[in-house]
Amino acid sequence: MADEREEIKELKAKYCRYIDTKLWSKLPDLFVETTRFEGFGSAPTGASVADFVRGVSGRLQDAISVHHCHTPEIVFLSRDHARAVWAMEDYVEWPLGTEIREVPGHSGFKGYGHYEEEYRKLDGAWRISFMRLTRLRIDPLQAGRPTPAFGALSASLDWV
Repeated sequence: MADEREEIKELKAKYCRYIDTKLWSKLPDLFVETTRFEGFGSAPTGASVADFVRGVSGRLQDAISVHHCHTPEIVFLSRDHARAVWAMEDYVEWPLGTEIREVPGHSGFKGYGHYEEEYRKLDGAWRISFMRLTRLRIDPLQAGRPTPAFGALSASLDWV
């Protein structure tokens, strides 16, 4: 099962990287066709994969986002079905003047919580079949703070 755990960890890593580097076209490949979503500001509960991708890409296209997921607790329910809880932290910053429903009057937030997920192994590959985002805390980003400095290099979108 160690290899199976690593495959699920890599699947989650791809999810975070695809969101933050805006690789929207690759995002649907991480999900089964019938994936259910709960707790996302970018898509209502019960959204389809296409609606989720459309919602998250529209919401985060102009934002700076950084998603980190840590310390997964992975349980295998069968050879092709697993569940996990991931501790998560995200930083999301929109251009000034964008209205943010989670933190009105601010330009973004730093959030803390958990992803609760289920996975199915189809055609030899693990895919997300359920994804719930829960929040423990959201800290607003103050408007008018210093402009962020960016790294010297952009992400290599096709590195792996």
